[in-house]
Amino acid sequence: MISAFDHIQLAMPPGEEARAVAFFCGVIGLREEPKPEPLAGRGGCWFASGCCKLHLGVETDFVAQKKAHPAFLSSEIDALAARLEAHGHPVCWATEFESRQRFYSEDPFGNRLEFIRDGDGFSQK
Repeated sequence: MISAFDHIQLAMPPGEEARAVAFFCGVIGLREEPKPEPLAGRGGCWFASGCCKLHLGVETDFVAQKKAHPAFLSSEIDALAARLEAHGHPVCWATEFESRQRFYSEDPFGNRLEFIRDGDGFSQK
């Protein structure tokens, strides 16, 4: 039986680690984690916040994911939306569920990201 995710992985283009760190640490507020030595030479980045772990792996023929996405919970969703917009990342609020405050945006590489107000996630209802 599966009890939890260990991590989620997204793809990124080669040589863009500095942009990934600037976005996921500087804008989103995750912290960078060092990749283990056997994997460090492959490029990419690892990030975490609490039990939330995100790995970005390098793909030579990178194509951004426009549908598949991670959904992050945030206790400061309005402030996060404002930070994303201030850094040039458009925010699209989802309104299908009145009881859930959530929005979509993209990372610097065009990968879709969802952000949900902490407590409003589907697994929490």
